[in-house]
Amino acid sequence: MHQELRLHGHIDDSIEYYVTVAAHQAEGCHFYERDDEVLRIFSPGNEVRLDRTGLRHWGNGGTFCEYMYGIDQPLPDLLKREVKNRLVMYGASYRDNGELEFCDDTSERIPYDTIFEEGHAISNCFFFVTGSIYGALKTQQEGLLCLLGKVLKRTPYVAANDDARLVDELFGLLGHKSHFYLIRLLNKKHQAYAELFRNLYFKYRTIPDEEYENLTVLAQRLGISDHQQKRIRIAVMYAHRDNRMVVDEYRDILVDCHLRGTISRQENARLTRLKTLATRNKIPPALFDPLEENLKYDKLVDQEQDYIAETREILSGLLLNRLRLDQAITRDDMVRLLEAKRLAMNNRDYLFDQILLETSKACDEMVFAGADVASVEKLSSIIDYFEHYERSVTEINNLAFMVGVRIEEPVLRGLQRSCKALDRLDQGLFDRLLFKDLLSNKFLGFYGRRKVLILRQALRQGWSVDAMIDALQNVSRDENLYGRLLGIVKEQLRIKYARAVTWQDRSALRDEVAAILVCQDGEKEPFPEQIFYDVMVNVEKEFFYLQELLPRIIRDSDIALREDFLINSGLDRFYIEELENSYLLRHGLDERVLSAVRKSTDGRD
Repeated sequence: MHQELRLHGHIDDSIEYYVTVAAHQAEGCHFYERDDEVLRIFSPGNEVRLDRTGLRHWGNGGTFCEYMYGIDQPLPDLLKREVKNRLVMYGASYRDNGELEFCDDTSERIPYDTIFEEGHAISNCFFFVTGSIYGALKTQQEGLLCLLGKVLKRTPYVAANDDARLVDELFGLLGHKSHFYLIRLLNKKHQAYAELFRNLYFKYRTIPDEEYENLTVLAQRLGISDHQQKRIRIAVMYAHRDNRMVVDEYRDILVDCHLRGTISRQENARLTRLKTLATRNKIPPALFDPLEENLKYDKLVDQEQDYIAETREILSGLLLNRLRLDQAITRDDMVRLLEAKRLAMNNRDYLFDQILLETSKACDEMVFAGADVASVEKLSSIIDYFEHYERSVTEINNLAFMVGVRIEEPVLRGLQRSCKALDRLDQGLFDRLLFKDLLSNKFLGFYGRRKVLILRQALRQGWSVDAMIDALQNVSRDENLYGRLLGIVKEQLRIKYARAVTWQDRSALRDEVAAILVCQDGEKEPFPEQIFYDVMVNVEKEFFYLQELLPRIIRDSDIALREDFLINSGLDRFYIEELENSYLLRHGLDERVLSAVRKSTDGRD
């Protein structure tokens, strides 16, 4: 059995350290020395120094931390789902052919800002070993990587900050004469920011303005950079169970496609659905961007569609000097370009934007060489139309899929301007581009559909902004109330009622729900009977699905049964998937038991 000694302290009001030394006879180990300026952790041939501004190391070992969004994850690690941690060995680098090589120069000084910028924003570990490896430093490093590398990349104890179990796991791989030294550094300011954001995000998901202001004030007081704030927020949002499941599934699909070198229409439809789910759950696009960039999503979609060929043909008119510019791109051409843009966004086809970028570059080069500047002005006009479309897509999707989205006057005025701009090209173009696909989306929920239909009617009939705000906010209030009633009803049913609820029980339950609302926020106004009725009906449908249908669907992989319930129940498909995920988690089942059923359903979207 080995023993462990621990040393804990603070460098200043920002940096906290935990040092753990493990050995078979650790009680006689003298491993540190401290004066007013420097803390030394040392053993024969190895040393780490912590001073006011940074860390200096000599000897063997390395640094490791949990991967977080904001760290560029190497492709080999990204392709292995079991890899959780970043590991950097001192003196290691990659050759041009991708092979790892070591050198004997392992000493380096690293400022604390760099440690928490290049590694994890909150917690990073350093280690070295004596007694079980010998030879030149590069030989020691190669040996340590062979002994500990696989475990360090995969162990969950790094993220859990469980140094006792981490050291126990690693020490068991070393010889009985070994001494293992672990130094964990914590950034207390980043940790405080992360804890406040976690509490707010897990409570609200959409953080109220006044609460977000408190978060901003804390960041300013602690001197946390905007970049670190963003990294921490993204990491916290990714850590939310619902978000993690979506992002991990997105990654798994991209990994499979990357390894195969191609992406099918069914898989592309699944990725699009997950992006829509991300919008609903307020998952930031930044969680997906590194995956798409590292796994080369744009290279997987390599079949040039008809709309891409048409886009090339139309934009090439800007580059032909012999044509008059007003003939090069006509109004009909602009409509066709917008239709092509719609298809490209639906198919997540980045080739469209690449063609536009290439055309823009070519126009700039022509003007620089002396051509008429009107070609650039014409291209700017085209880009303006694309921006009208893209902004409208974003805002309308937020309205459709995000619960509790703010109804803001500038957004609605912007939609009015975009609608007028596109309809000047072709009457009804805005409606065709923005609403046709959305209203046929199977994942559009009941309240989201109501908001979209109101917005569509308002834009068609030229409502005032105030009228639009009133109508949309009424639906949002009903949506929020439905969500609150659903949560309260399910909790009351869980703790007080049997599975079957009589009409007498329902009346009592309604009174209990009203009393709870009064206790929570003093709400004394009676809530609409129809919303309570909808909640009760949908809860019964939910119980029926979870108790009767879902076990059969899992057992038989019954695609038709699941799809029939999704169509006829009227329940939100995203909500059904959340129920399924909770069911799988509660029964200890792997999510892959439903993946084939879900993919088949998504393939028909």
